[in-house]
Formats: sequence, structure tokens, C-alpha cells
Amino acid sequence: MSEKLKVKSEKFKGLSKWFETHQPKGKWSWLGSTYEAFHTFAFTPNRVTSKGSHIRDAVDLKRAMITVVIALIPAMLFGMWNIGYQHYISVPETLHSSLFTLHCFWFGFLRMLPMLAVSYIVGLGIEFTFAQIRHHEVNEGFLVTGFLIPMIVPVTTPLWQLALATAFAVIIGKEVFGGTGMNFLNPALVARAFLFFSYPTRMSGDQVWIAADLWGTDAIAGATPLAELAAGIHPSASALDMLIGTIPGSTCETSVIAILLGAILLLFTGIASWRIMLSVILGGGLMGLLFNHLSPLTSNLSPYFQLPFYYHYLMGGFMFGAVFMATDPVTAAQTNIGKWIYGFLIGAFAVMLRVLNSAYPEGMMLSILLMNCFAPLIDHCVIARNIKRRQKRARIQSKVTAQ
Repeated sequence: MSEKLKVKSEKFKGLSKWFETHQPKGKWSWLGSTYEAFHTFAFTPNRVTSKGSHIRDAVDLKRAMITVVIALIPAMLFGMWNIGYQHYISVPETLHSSLFTLHCFWFGFLRMLPMLAVSYIVGLGIEFTFAQIRHHEVNEGFLVTGFLIPMIVPVTTPLWQLALATAFAVIIGKEVFGGTGMNFLNPALVARAFLFFSYPTRMSGDQVWIAADLWGTDAIAGATPLAELAAGIHPSASALDMLIGTIPGSTCETSVIAILLGAILLLFTGIASWRIMLSVILGGGLMGLLFNHLSPLTSNLSPYFQLPFYYHYLMGGFMFGAVFMATDPVTAAQTNIGKWIYGFLIGAFAVMLRVLNSAYPEGMMLSILLMNCFAPLIDHCVIARNIKRRQKRARIQSKVTAQ
């Protein structure tokens, strides 16, 4: 540690004397969780285990969460640019200048900044309150959740609705179960589900809103490729447009390239499971191929039957969900075989919902939440099967030994 960092650390630690947080009956002892949260945000605590068998690793919860946030940055930056790009190509006064790219990004940045602020202020405020009441440490789990929630909703979502959804996700989706690590549903998806069922006219999934002015909520309704297919129209965007992400969609879910950049970092650092990512892609692809083979028998049904299977990867939030949502280590399956089953079913159900339910062409959210509920059962079945197999081997071995 450098001398400057040591000095800053000592100055920060000096605040503990004023807060008296480590004194059980100190004047400011009730702020102990808040002090600990701010202290450990910049400095790693020096407490270590002293007995028992433990795995000691430099990658703690804080570093894992920060890594996920860094992996989300490419999708966030592109999403900000795409918000402005969709705005300027949708209004009559389309901007043509050498600073077009900069204007697009600045417009999107100004739209996303209040959403990020509301998400973090509301979510962290609730988490700090619960930590103080319970006299627990503030966990770092909301660092990712607060970043994800604004990324998966329409850009024109009113801030008060975003605040309600964030509060619902933190309180009902996580804190009532004990906080970070105890929740069985992905909190960010709980927030989106809250908006979907509470305000269906804004979150129905068949249309995505394009910001029409800087601070208001008036918007131009822009049909996504999923909505166009649901209406029986071939997508106006090409596969390359969908790969790059220059299409209407939720704020930061459109660019497959930006999402894959984040996936590379998560896989390189070992934060996310490659088994889950791969199995989601396999499940979605195989289900898409199955519907392609059934398409001659269903000519009068949904046009999704004729959609090439790889288009499902490029449309909607499929890849974003596969990389950042399905791989949540708290709500996903824990066993290796369970991860294959869990991911495969997520991909399969997501495509099935798209094809068979034209009223809701985006099925990734409901698919992941459904499998979040079944993840413990999948792990239980896998472990029970392994135990029975080992017991069978033990019986056979004992018979051989007896002979």
C-alpha cells in the first residue's frame, strides 16, 4: 500500500472514534452498519478467519460485484448512445452533423442519469435502513441490481414508477428473505415484473418507447422486431442491425456485441458460469429449430414458427438475460449438472413463450423467474441422484470385499 493510501486509510479510520460505532452503548452506535459500509467500500476489512477450514480467496463479494458492473459498462454506454440515436432518427428534425455520435450519447446520458440515480438512492436507502434495524453489515449486492434495473426497462419509464419497482424488488424480492444471498428470485427481474404487471400499458412488451423530448415522458411508439413479427410483419431491421443493436428496445439490451464483451470479462474472471450461458443458448436454439420443423404444419399460426433459430439470439433481451440474469450465482442452480438443466430450460421456455404467446413476444423475464423457483429443486434432484449412485457403488464394493 502506498504512503498516500495509508494516510487516507488512517484518516478514514479516525472517523470511528467520532462515530463510536464499535462501542455497544456509544452515542452513534446505531450508525454502525452505515459506517462499516462506507469504510469497507474503499478499504478491505482486516478481519480474517482464525480457526476452522476455509477457502481464502482475494475475490470477495465486493470485488465480484464490481467486476459485474464493469462487464455491464459496454452495454450501458451503447444503450446511452442508442437512446439518442433512436430519438434523432424518429423525429422530423433529424440531426445531421459531424457531432452526431456525441449528440446521441449526450442525449441518452441525460436520460439514463436520473434513472440510475433513482435506482441507487431508493435501493441503497432501503438496504441501509434494513441493515441498521437488523444490526447487520450492508452487503454489496445492490451495486449490480441498482445498475441493472434501469438497463432493462423502457427509457420513458416515469421515475416514480422506477422508484416503486426498485423498492418492491429490494423489500419483497430480497430483504424479506434475509438480504443478499438469501433471495431466490433475481431482484432486477422482480422490479421489471412489478412494472409489467402493474403498468401493462407501458411494459407490455409489444412496443418500446423512444424518447421524444429531454425531460418529459412523451414518446414515439416504435415497434421492435419482436412486435413486428407478432403483427405478421417481417422485421424491418436486418440481422446486422440487431447484432449491433441500432434498433428500438429496452435501454441497454439491444446490442449483442456489447453484451458479449461483458460476457468475455465475466467468463475470464470466473464470475459467471459458462455452463449456464452455453446451455441457455443451446436450449433456445434447439427450441427454435423444433418450431422451424413444425412450421409447415402451422402456416396459419404465429410467424415466429418460420423465424430462423439464430434470430432469437439477436432479438429482445435473450442474450442480455443469458449473460447477466440467468448467471446470477444466488438464484441459479449450484451443481454443475443442475446448471446445464437450469440454463437449457431457460432458453427453451423463453423461445416457447415468444412463439406460442403472441401477446407477450418477450419471454426471457418470465422464463428466468420461473426457473429461479425451480433451481433449488433441480439441485436437490441432482444431489439425491448422486447420493443414490454412490450408495449403489458402495453396496457393490462391500459385496466384492466380502467375497
